[in-house]
Order: sequence, then structure tokens, then C-alpha cells
Amino acid sequence: MKKIVNYLCFALPIALAFSCTDLEIEPTDSLISEGFAGVANVQGEVANISNIITGGNLGNQDGLYALNEVTTDEYVVATRGTDWGDNGRWLAMHQHSWNADLQDIRLSWQALNSITINATRVIDPGSITTAGGDVTELKAEARFYRAWAMSWILDMWRQVPYRDVNAPNSQIPSVLTGQVAIDSIVADLNIAIRDLPQVTAGDGIELKQTPTKAAANHLMAKLHLNKHIYLETSPDNADMQVVIDAVDAIEADGYTLAAAGDFFDIFRPSNDVETIWWSPAATGPRIWNTLHYNLNFPGSNDGGGWNGFATLSEFYQLFEGDPDTNYVGDGQEERRGWVPDAETANAENLGIGYGFLIGQQYEQDGTPLTARDNVGSVPLVFTKEVTKAEYTAPADNAVLETDGTRMLKYHPNEEGGDQRAHTVRYRFADDYLMRAEAMFRMGQDVTGMINTLRVIRGATALGSVVESDLLAERGREMYAELTRRQDLVRFDEYLRAWNLKDATDARSIIFPIPFADILANPNLVQNPGY
Repeated sequence: MKKIVNYLCFALPIALAFSCTDLEIEPTDSLISEGFAGVANVQGEVANISNIITGGNLGNQDGLYALNEVTTDEYVVATRGTDWGDNGRWLAMHQHSWNADLQDIRLSWQALNSITINATRVIDPGSITTAGGDVTELKAEARFYRAWAMSWILDMWRQVPYRDVNAPNSQIPSVLTGQVAIDSIVADLNIAIRDLPQVTAGDGIELKQTPTKAAANHLMAKLHLNKHIYLETSPDNADMQVVIDAVDAIEADGYTLAAAGDFFDIFRPSNDVETIWWSPAATGPRIWNTLHYNLNFPGSNDGGGWNGFATLSEFYQLFEGDPDTNYVGDGQEERRGWVPDAETANAENLGIGYGFLIGQQYEQDGTPLTARDNVGSVPLVFTKEVTKAEYTAPADNAVLETDGTRMLKYHPNEEGGDQRAHTVRYRFADDYLMRAEAMFRMGQDVTGMINTLRVIRGATALGSVVESDLLAERGREMYAELTRRQDLVRFDEYLRAWNLKDATDARSIIFPIPFADILANPNLVQNPGY
């Protein structure tokens, strides 16, 4: 039987463990062969793409999430005794000392590229079969997913591999960069906006699990807000107007800011006026990655908290309120959350707070918690700052186990607990702040807009708003939602020093392309500094 050479430089979802060297495979085994005839089941293929986004390195606490959160001033994952060492990967992300072998980089690259190739297969004119009949909306979903994946690849690597499914298998994928890549993403989004369903804020939450016009408009705004970064130019007023127009279209569908007192309700598995797109990814990795082993964990399949992710003191202190405590009545704004004390801990909150967990932690009956016995049962008091990056001596155990303020938007006692499948991807507050930033970059005064949001969230109105205020407000609103790295880069704050990280050079703004993919595709060029 004739054999063909597959030059795909990224792993497909059915074979994530494939090497990226040239593979000789039988034609019947290849997802793309000479004379591609289309996808046999469009509906099933689109569902498969959604599953890739939901699971693995695109849905849990590592991979895409870690690369965009742990590499910032929001999180540090210290090596706590023997936990969270993982050959230094977490500290490498926080300190910007990674290389192309880092598994979070490699697996995220593979997963995102697998979405682009599978979506391209669905979009092909030959893909016309589905159990549901017309494929127009399904192809629009595929275009949204391809645009979503390509946007991340452009943002994180600046080089986007593209495989023409009708090209011979011997032809290596082309690589889109700069304006060409942006134009390709915009073309997909324009079709998605045209053909996706219009789902309003008041429609059922189940309708927001799949892409909609509002989700495509959100991605259009996000792309144009960051466009000047990708092109290494200055913000362009025409691009900022695209941001404003896209957000206006979302607002016209009824999306708005959640009312005062409802901030943490946004992250519950029920409908709200902010959620635009969510995915059925379990929220456990957003809960147990930060909670201590001894905090209450009813029904958890993981046996309790993982005691890893902690925030930095400088980030916690962006919020109004007493910097040393966060108990009820400490004068904090709503987004900072609160921690139950001995009087307010109960079965409903499990003794676990919302937002930023600092100070003595309690059992739900008000009993003060301690750390584990093997570190001497010291009081479980979360400090403002992680003081050491990693364990070096037995005396470090107690310190490292309790160090660091913890950050929590999803609560383990909400419907479905830590296993509920409801992770928010896009919400309107992000759009609101993107529009304010776009207007600011066009020379407009957005103090009133920012104060509208701040007053709703229980914060004091500002007398004026400068660029640093916009970044700080985005941090207060969007923490732990996959926006911080992009924001720090856009505001030229990503390379500065912060706790347990020295200042770094421009190398770390873009990630390295995995070595095997460079070897497999000569059209890829390793990014500077790697």
C-alpha cells in the first residue's frame, strides 16, 4: 500500500503523545490525505473541538492557565516541602526562566494547534454531513474555535501554523505572522458573527456553553485591543473603534455589569447578566490548586486542597481594605471577598471564604485550623507573602505550608461542588474595561466609566484615571481569569521584578516554539532568545 509522509508539526487530539518528527503512516490512518473529502460527522467533530478546550492543558490549572497566570504578579507556586517541585516548572514560569522543553509550553502549543487543524477540516466545503441537517451554524462554531486557538497562538508565540487540508501531505504547513495572521482570524470572526446564534444575557445559561455572536464579538474586541502589540506598533484609533463597536454590539444583546453584591454569583452555575461564554470544565483546578490540605473538602475526589497557588502581597494590596486582614467588616471592596472568622464560619461556607484568603483559617464549626501534623500543627495562618521560593531545610516546612494569601473565585460549596462543570471563559466586565481602555487610548476621559464599575463593586470613586489605574482595575476585576499576562504585556509591566522574580528581558514576552516542531516545519523560526 502506498505510504505518505505526515508533516503535521503538532499533536492531534487522538494522538497527543506523537512525536513531531516525520511519521510514515498508512493513508487510512491519516486525518488528512491526498484529496481530502470532508469530515464525515461535522457535529461530532465540533463537539470534539469543544472537548479539547474543556480538558487537559486548556482546561485545568496548568498549561494555558499557568502560562497566563503563574507567569504574572498574580500567582507564585512555591515548592512546599516535596509538593509542587515538578522539576522546577512552576518556579520557571513565575521567574520567566523557562525553555522550549517546558511541558506547559509544549502541550499548550500542541492542543491549540490541534484545534486549528480540526476546525479547518470542519470548515472545508467538503464537510457537509451531520445528523442535525444544516451545517452553517456548526461551521460558524468551528470558525470561532479556530479564531480562538489562533489568537492564543499569535499572542503567545507570534507564529501560527496553517495546514491547507487539500494540499498534498508532503507539503509542510505554512506559518502566518503579523497582519496576515490577524486578517485570517478576523475573517473567521466576521463569518462567525454573521452565522452564530444571537444569545442575549437573559437567555438560558445552557445556550452560552457554545459560541454565540456575543462571544465572537468579545474575541474581536480582544484581538484588536492587543493588535498593536503583535505588530509592534502604537495603538491605532481605527482598531480601538473596532473594540468599542464590538463591545457595543455585546451590550445591545443585554449583557451588563452584575449588580452590587452579585460579583461571586457570576462564577456559580446559574444564569447571570455577565457570562457570555463558559465551558463545561470542572472548577476543581480553580479551587483545590490554592486551598490548604486541611480546609474543608466535602465530596472532593481529590482528597482535599493541593496547597499550591498563592497570590503576591502587592497584588492583594491593589484592593481597598485593611491590608492585614480580610474578615467580614474589614472595610474591603466586594471583589476582595472575605474570610469567615470563628463567628461567621458555618456549614454553608464550609469555613472557606471568597476572593482573598488571609490570616487564621477555620473549620466550619469555628474551630481554628492548624497545618498538618508533620510540620508541627502550627496555626493555619495564611501570610501576606510567600517568603521562600522552595524548600531547602526541614525548618522551611511549616513556613512554606502556610505562606501566601490564597485567591478563590469558585467556591467548593456551590452547586456541584468542586466537580461542577462550569468555568467562565468570557464575561461582560472584561468587555466593559476593554471599551474603557480603547476610549482612553483614543484620548477620552474614562474616569466616569471606571467609577461606575468601582461603585458597583463597593470601591471608592477615583478623582481621575491614568493608564496605571486601568491596569490596576483590570487586575481587581479579572484576577484568575486568563487575562493578566496579556494585560501586563500591553501595559509594559510584564518584565519588571516582583516577589521571587527579578526583572527579565524581552525574551519572555513570547514563548519558545517546541524544538521538535522547529525540526518538523522549516517554516517555523525559533523565537528570539531561545
